[in-house]
Amino acid sequence: MATASVNSTRQEKDSIGFKEVPANAYYGVQTARAVENYPISGMRAHPTLIRAIGLVKQAASEANKALQLVDEPRANAIIKAAQEVAEGKWDKEFVVDVFQAGAGVSFHMNSNEVIANRATELMGGKLGEYTAHPNDHVNYGQSTNDVFPTAMRLATLLELEKLYPVLESLAASLEKKAKEFHDIMKSGRTHMQDAVPIRLGQEFAAYAVSVRKAIENIRLASNELRELGLGGSAVGTGINTHPDYREKAIANLARLSAQKLVPAKDMRWAMQSNSAMAAVSSALRNLALEVIRISNDLRLLSSGRTPALPKSICRDCSPAPPSCRGRSIPSCRSWQPWFASR
Repeated sequence: MATASVNSTRQEKDSIGFKEVPANAYYGVQTARAVENYPISGMRAHPTLIRAIGLVKQAASEANKALQLVDEPRANAIIKAAQEVAEGKWDKEFVVDVFQAGAGVSFHMNSNEVIANRATELMGGKLGEYTAHPNDHVNYGQSTNDVFPTAMRLATLLELEKLYPVLESLAASLEKKAKEFHDIMKSGRTHMQDAVPIRLGQEFAAYAVSVRKAIENIRLASNELRELGLGGSAVGTGINTHPDYREKAIANLARLSAQKLVPAKDMRWAMQSNSAMAAVSSALRNLALEVIRISNDLRLLSSGRTPALPKSICRDCSPAPPSCRGRSIPSCRSWQPWFASR
């Protein structure tokens, strides 16, 4: 671990020239330039995107090692360093603003430099010596143009894995309440007025179906995210890559991430198009609309002189203001027990 003075620096060089970099920093000269070039929002990369890029780099280095494209000592150090990145150990070293140059070049180089410096350190070297080089070794056979879209897709899949259990729990709670409320008859509502009778349980069953369908739509939309362009290199032709690299790297990534991932039939499509991301975004927005609609239904059903939700299940939380004597005010808090006892 680096232990230089907080205010000390080291000098690094890139194709533009020399630049001072904080001595303790695991990032390097290109990251330092990006920090200066894009002081836009102060927002940093999401931890899951950092995890994803670490997994991509680990998978790629394992492939390069197996194909003897990077020597074993360097490859092992890069694999270990990338694994640490994926574990979140070096999140604070990802300092590039989320608004940066096109394609994610600066974030990608931030990743390469952090992994290279950590790998160099693991091999007994000092930060900035680059025994493991960011471009020549960490990024061997890769390009921002195939790595960043791959990391983006993988990060989305990993985040969705956190969402599914929450939605399943919500749907199950609504289904439970549908059974519990089966015998409760109430007035239906159309055009904001009382209508023909309906069971309260039937309404909640419909809410559950809405959530279940939203889950199905998100899963369906996310399937295209599993088709990866990793191995396409700069323009999707696989130029300067080993013939077996692509298959090995994606198989490694599937194993490391525990996700079903496959090479895209057309690497250019997977690298150029964001339609898969847009489809997932659309499915998530539709989920949000459904949740808003259900919330508004509950609000409206509990309002008015003769609420469509029976008093027996709508608790009074506070008295009304003096101008509305005789009333009480239900709140969202009173609805929490409906969905789950947590």
